[in-house]
Amino acid sequence: MSFFENTRKPEGFGGKLMVAMMNVGHGAVARWGLQFLELVPDAKVLDCGCGGGANMKRLLKKCPQGVVKGIDYSPVSAEKSEKVNKAAIMEGRCTVLQGSVADMMFADNWFDAVTAFETVYFWPDLPRCFREVYRVLKPGATFLICNESNGDSDRDEKWTEIIGGMTIYKDIELKAYLEQAGFHDVQIHKKKSWLCITARKCGRSRKMKD
Repeated sequence: MSFFENTRKPEGFGGKLMVAMMNVGHGAVARWGLQFLELVPDAKVLDCGCGGGANMKRLLKKCPQGVVKGIDYSPVSAEKSEKVNKAAIMEGRCTVLQGSVADMMFADNWFDAVTAFETVYFWPDLPRCFREVYRVLKPGATFLICNESNGDSDRDEKWTEIIGGMTIYKDIELKAYLEQAGFHDVQIHKKKSWLCITARKCGRSRKMKD
């Protein structure tokens, strides 16, 4: 396995190095994307494909009385996320699980928000995964997708050639998949090559605020 394959599923020493690099390297796009997510202080949030746990830590700060859960199918990523968020885990505000977004053990209508940073590229069955996200969200709650590559440039193709199982989606493709899963009010934001999409589950939600 090449080193860059660790972006899909980090394994071994190379995987540990990759998740540490991603925690730093993806910080700027994550901070930009988070400005489009409003949360009440006691929100319940799920970070899908939580990687090295840096975004879970950001979410914990954004909802200081809330709970943040993370899921990643890489044991290396789950372990790193636990280390990064050890204090919050000990406080009972954070949990990290190893598993697939396509088949999550969470209850229906539980989360106030679900996030996916730099990860939907690797979800093998995107419609199924989006339906699972829809299921675990509360009515009116938000799903946020944040990608460093928006698919508008031919240069993005080099990554799909290097990394097996990677698909870089354009905004219109993701919007279509989201709406097929039942989401509405799909909002698209772009900056440089970055892409952030928010979508809501049908129904009424609690009033959201920073």
